Amino acid sequence: MDEQFKEHLESVKRQFERSPYPRQPLDQTPKDNPSYLYKHHFASAYYHRNQHIIDPKDTLILDAGCGSGYKALALAYANPGAKIVGIDFSEESVKLARTRLDYHGIENVQFEAMAIEDLASLGMEFDYINCDEVLYLLPDPEVGLAALKSVLKPQGIIRGNLHSALQRVNYFRAQKLFKMMGLMEDDVTDEMAIELSQETMEALRDFVDLKKRVWSAKIKGNEEALLANYLLREDRGYTIPDLFALLEKTGLEFISMVNWRQWNPFNLFVDEDKLPAFLGMSLPETSIEERLHLYELLHPVHRLLDFWVGHPNDGQDWTAPQDWTEQQWRTAEVHLHPLLHTQAVRHELEACIQEHRGFAISQHLSIPGVAQVLVESVTATCLLPLFEQPQPISTLTDFFQETRPLNPVTGQATSPQEAFRAVRDLLQSLESLSFVFLSQ
Repeated sequence: MDEQFKEHLESVKRQFERSPYPRQPLDQTPKDNPSYLYKHHFASAYYHRNQHIIDPKDTLILDAGCGSGYKALALAYANPGAKIVGIDFSEESVKLARTRLDYHGIENVQFEAMAIEDLASLGMEFDYINCDEVLYLLPDPEVGLAALKSVLKPQGIIRGNLHSALQRVNYFRAQKLFKMMGLMEDDVTDEMAIELSQETMEALRDFVDLKKRVWSAKIKGNEEALLANYLLREDRGYTIPDLFALLEKTGLEFISMVNWRQWNPFNLFVDEDKLPAFLGMSLPETSIEERLHLYELLHPVHRLLDFWVGHPNDGQDWTAPQDWTEQQWRTAEVHLHPLLHTQAVRHELEACIQEHRGFAISQHLSIPGVAQVLVESVTATCLLPLFEQPQPISTLTDFFQETRPLNPVTGQATSPQEAFRAVRDLLQSLESLSFVFLSQ
């Protein structure tokens, strides 16, 4: 390791030694925030790649760059029964992480103060690796990703992310400004740097370009946001081509963006059926890398290039439900998304059915890129058996037929085929939005 590489790491380490991240209070918990837990849910990533349901019980999950332990806590709640191993090169952060998970009574967890490059010394292989808000701070993210790959099980998945060079460009300008002012030196306390950076932005006239682009009431007084955006040491940005070049160098296979529904370039046009001639002919034939790069060039709104990757060719072959035959549908088993499997959601569904109002399933699990989803109360009835256990579609069809014996339009008895189509259409829609999982 050369001196420049070591100094880069030491600079980042010093910042997090004195200001561990994230700064959530010890008693704060993500337990009742399913939308936050979704990003840390191994089964969601695994299903997205393999269309196969996996039980997190007894899996081994790594939180690489665990910081103060809030995300390790989320991993524990999102993946019940899994063992969580957290590592961070900041000993102060690791101490806080241990304290946090002990406070919340999480037992099957282990923390180590170590660098990502030294992961192999643990002698463990992981089913799922969460490396959130880390890679862009490393002097060479290739070294970090290669270390993660070396401890990933064959069917395992890595969630990682890089800062977007295009979305963050103005924050990088602010960081250069405050570095030039000496606010990132070791002898300047965080409190002083925060105060002086705020004073500087507020002293600027409103027409000043930097102020217009990076200053807002939302960031004012928010110490964590100021440190993470204005005063973050060694912050770097990357583009989609940079990401795919990195994956090629490390021999990892791209699975998807974590928030993949929010990366569809077709959604940026008024009418996707009336694209400009060149795009209309070429866009459908482009690679996933080219589509993602087109999106970031047109609409660089995502702070993170947030991705799932795995070992090449280790995903399972599968057919999307919209392409299933009727026979495949009739032999399918249906699983409610585990994060919806709560008494609160069940009670709300029962209330909606009894009061004949739509069931707003998306209010209980907000998934990136999914708008409000309202399920008509009669059809939603077929979801009730899923709160007991996964069910074959035949059970849901029979239940639907029992609860809606007559067609409300014709007054005729609901036929088995009519019930099957209604249940199938609902499940196909909910599966495409990730509210249910389907298996053969």
